[in-house]
Amino acid sequence: MSAHSASTLSPDEALQRLKDGNERFLAGTARFLTAQSDIFAELAKGQQPFATILTCSDSRVPPELIFDAGFGELFIIRVAGNVVSPEIAGSLQYAGQHLHTPLFVVLGHTGCGAVGAAIDSRLHGTRQLSRIQLLVDSILPGIADVDLELTPEKMLAQAVEANVRWSVRQILESPEVRGRRDDGSVKLVGAVYEIATGRARLLQ
Repeated sequence: MSAHSASTLSPDEALQRLKDGNERFLAGTARFLTAQSDIFAELAKGQQPFATILTCSDSRVPPELIFDAGFGELFIIRVAGNVVSPEIAGSLQYAGQHLHTPLFVVLGHTGCGAVGAAIDSRLHGTRQLSRIQLLVDSILPGIADVDLELTPEKMLAQAVEANVRWSVRQILESPEVRGRRDDGSVKLVGAVYEIATGRARLLQ
């Protein structure tokens, strides 16, 4: 499928395409491991990615590899902790209004350091350097209900999921996503990438 036909996918078809890509990645049969020089000229004309992915900046979480996606297929927004800031919201709005991607994904990951810092802040009042603290402060509302009696490992796992759901909730409240979601032209899902296994697990 060319980049210029990708936007004709329905939200469910786009989600299935990501699932299939992750299965190929896990099976070691990924298709896009080399430069696709034959499509560069076509891509120079514009982009029509089939999914927008908000994910963490962690170097172990490369969406194009995880979902076995080629050039021009994913519009990726990366920031530590996959937080939703005004700048991130602007990029999401661009994807919705100008690229019309049918699928939006918030992709967290196991062992997220930004979420761990937020837990540390909640438990011990630990403060980070000023701009890092801005990231932590963006995560704290989403982990307010995390069970502090859990073991550190389980607490972090629960907080990673809670942070993904918090970002999803904030995106859902944006008018451009809410309107398109109501008419069925867009889907928004949360997922957690398991670094130890390579699986992208969708949240219910």
